[in-house]
Amino acid sequence: MKTKWDYYSEIETQRQSKLLVYITGDRQGMEAKIADDSINWFIQQLDEIGIVKRISLLLNTNGGITLTGWNIVNLIRQFCDDFEVIVPIKARSTGTLMCLGADRIIMTKQATLGPIDPSINTLFNPTIQNGGSTPSRVPVSVEAIKAYFNFAKDELGLNDQNSLSALYRTLSEKVHPLALGEAYRAIGQIKMLAEKLLIHQMDDKEKIEKVISFLCSDSGSHDYTINRREARDSLGLHIEKPDPELYSSIIGAYRCIEHELELTNPFDPKIALGNGSSIQYEARRVLIESIYGGSDVFLSKGILSTVNVGPGQVGIQDQRSFEGWQHEEKQ
Repeated sequence: MKTKWDYYSEIETQRQSKLLVYITGDRQGMEAKIADDSINWFIQQLDEIGIVKRISLLLNTNGGITLTGWNIVNLIRQFCDDFEVIVPIKARSTGTLMCLGADRIIMTKQATLGPIDPSINTLFNPTIQNGGSTPSRVPVSVEAIKAYFNFAKDELGLNDQNSLSALYRTLSEKVHPLALGEAYRAIGQIKMLAEKLLIHQMDDKEKIEKVISFLCSDSGSHDYTINRREARDSLGLHIEKPDPELYSSIIGAYRCIEHELELTNPFDPKIALGNGSSIQYEARRVLIESIYGGSDVFLSKGILSTVNVGPGQVGIQDQRSFEGWQHEEKQ
């Protein structure tokens, strides 16, 4: 049976490149995202790969921190003349932003990209009670703020200054003005980053503006999915369809990773405990790896145990013993 390393070697041969893999898991209950703590691990992997003609990045993610994605793309480009992204299933949000910085995007028939309109998380974000003792902060969507005012103007006909001022006062009572200001700054930043990255795929300013406009607002929803046909024909991105041999290698590699990270197996503490009172667990959540640098894995380890929370009531305690990165040599 082939291992993921076998598939990585096949992809390198087929693409005449060096392969770097970045997977942020979407396992329910153990979701992960593109984050700043990945940068040092990318540096170590790239140092092992060295300066080469082409690097292929196998990327699967739901997104994460915008500037981290920007930094990763610029870092990889320091090590190669030609940079391509391979998307087996999805590269959403910041993942799509990273794809814009490639010379080409190789998408399988099931692969999707998505809008890059940002949601911001600051200390000033509104909070909600989620049944626990600590309230959770609600992300503020830039497009949701715009939609709030557009609905009032387009559907309710509130266009005079007094009405719009009243709408802003109402909104600022729910969302701190500093969070609103950060949202405005974020949309300007992501448009600027997208424009800088897109020069690797197109040089027509009008086309670049069209792509950015669609990805930042015209798609209508952050959940909108963009398949390779729309990415190529409607947006004009440099999309490449893998031949059957490459497709088989890409999907083979992804299925190995899917099994390793248990992506289709939700992390449910109740199910994990079963009828027991305590159990140790380990969850692999993010992979950064290559044939040359081995595997860098973000892990969560801990103990699940039942605790009494009141008369006749039993809860589950998740006591983390380790959460962070661990290096593993190629096996």
